[in-house]
Amino acid sequence: MVEQQAPVFAVLGLGAMGAPVVGHLLAAGVPVQVYDLDPAAVARAVGLGARAADSAEAVARGAAVVAIFVPSDDDVREVCLGEGGVLAGCAEGAVVLLCSSLRPETCRAVADAAPRGVAVLDAALTGGVRGAEAGQINLLVGGDAAVLDRVRPLLEPWTKAVHHLGPLGAGQVGKTANNLVHWAQICAITEALELARRGGVSVPVLRAALQDGPTDSRTLRELEHMRLTWHVKDLANTADLAGRVGMDIPVAETARRVMVGTTVEDVARLLADGPLRTGESV
Repeated sequence: MVEQQAPVFAVLGLGAMGAPVVGHLLAAGVPVQVYDLDPAAVARAVGLGARAADSAEAVARGAAVVAIFVPSDDDVREVCLGEGGVLAGCAEGAVVLLCSSLRPETCRAVADAAPRGVAVLDAALTGGVRGAEAGQINLLVGGDAAVLDRVRPLLEPWTKAVHHLGPLGAGQVGKTANNLVHWAQICAITEALELARRGGVSVPVLRAALQDGPTDSRTLRELEHMRLTWHVKDLANTADLAGRVGMDIPVAETARRVMVGTTVEDVARLLADGPLRTGESV
């Protein structure tokens, strides 16, 4: 009797999110093949047991699932579409997971270009770098529910929950909503703590007190670990979606303005009971 080979999982993009996913998959015994423009990142993955591919097309060959972890819509189009792209290497039955934060139209463009028998799901990640490192990603998925169910076993090693939100693009709409809550929370929390500091209350003392009340949140508890990256892209996507559905977004516009002037150093100073912005009002 011939032993059935485990399905291969391909990862394109070995940055802060993709690299931990590779580690969790390999630890679970899933064969992984990888591609990235950074030779050092590829070498680290190979050191864990992954197989290296030499192009976007090659990483997709023979893979049951190809997960794309690259920064932008333009990057996704570049690595997926056209000659030498991921779709050119996919065989019938393969599933492409778009794990970046994207606009729904980018997801549709990739799906429209996919060869017959190749499925595309948008699978937006929430939980951040720490979630990825812990294998605790919350996945927001759009696309065919039956396809998602087929690949769920290959998602389990690196996720804590997988939510099907609707048709292709729905995962990205959900991620946009998630990002609005995330950035708005950071703005509200830092402003509230600065207000309290100026009112004479210790920030560390108040922060601990708030964690015992209804205002507790993961953002409040982990604020010092937030990298404060991607707010420009995330909130631009929020504005784009709001424009398409004809909705005013005053909270998002405020967050967009406030986050431009907020740095990791600002937050660290505030949490140490110093001013949020030296010489400036909030």
